[in-house]
Amino acid sequence: MIKAGIIGATGYAGGELVRILTSHKDAEIVWYGSRSYIDQKYADIYRNMFKLVDAKCLDDNLEALADEADVIFTATPQGYCSSVISEEILAKTKIIDLSADFRFKDVNIYEKWYGIRHKSPQFIDEAVYGLCEVNREKIKGTRLTANPGCYTTCSILTAYPLAKEGLIDMNTLIIDAKSGTSGAGRSAKVPNLFCEVNENMKAYGVASHRHTPEIEEQLGYASAEKIVISFTPHLVPMNRGILATEYAGLKRKVTVQEIKEIYDEYYKEEAFIRVLKEGTCPETKWVEGSNYVDIGFKLDPRTNRIIMMGAVDNLVKGAAGQAVQNMNLMFGLPEDEGLRLVPLFP
Repeated sequence: MIKAGIIGATGYAGGELVRILTSHKDAEIVWYGSRSYIDQKYADIYRNMFKLVDAKCLDDNLEALADEADVIFTATPQGYCSSVISEEILAKTKIIDLSADFRFKDVNIYEKWYGIRHKSPQFIDEAVYGLCEVNREKIKGTRLTANPGCYTTCSILTAYPLAKEGLIDMNTLIIDAKSGTSGAGRSAKVPNLFCEVNENMKAYGVASHRHTPEIEEQLGYASAEKIVISFTPHLVPMNRGILATEYAGLKRKVTVQEIKEIYDEYYKEEAFIRVLKEGTCPETKWVEGSNYVDIGFKLDPRTNRIIMMGAVDNLVKGAAGQAVQNMNLMFGLPEDEGLRLVPLFP
């Protein structure tokens, strides 16, 4: 039985980790870490866990937790994990960090886009970017996994096969993405109040969103070139879900059948990627509560562009579900253990 600890267990991603791990047959949670709710019963904070979780919240003492846990999930703001991680901790336990602290190989990019100094750059080289469908073999052998962001998971996997095959002009790539409000976290913020969000849609982080360089770096690896993209996120009045609509110029004439065969070939063995039938557009409702990524596309011969579309649940495949998928790989378990979650409807 894998002993798991969660730092940041009372945030939305942390709460989703608890929900998934509670039903995982090979894992048990030994530490519900939450600086804001120390000594309070977890089920009093998340009432959906009443009679399911009897534990109290503990502090965020990573050194003490490393003595008890086989794996630690840090569902924390940027800068936390890099400020507390050490060789002594990594010698005792594995870490899956849900922040951006170890997603970038160039520390200067991290410090520029996040505006904070990285406090443990010595671990950057060994950290593995935890996009399971791309880095599966590397994840199996690491002790430090950088769990990807939600927008980035959806955006990268939607375009990855065509980027890898060199069919699209990467510097024409435009990503228009929409997210539910849970992507902004559980902390109280005026822009996320019901009256601000309901009956409203707005762009934010225009030409400056922090997930932009993460998408550029990973799709740059896929296409074997340095790329610059346009990425614009939007906030929509729903609890969870991300829909990414991506536009790119084609390098040559292709057919619908050729594109479909490429997607099918790349993802035919992937349990959590569903390539939709021709003409079907993904919807967030059909992946809600699950670890699936639904992908569709449409050729536009008039403009010689392709429109790629992807949908994920930002809290599952975009955060906690992917983190558990990474844990399964790191411990040699079936990759889908604990993640056979049927999407919720309605």
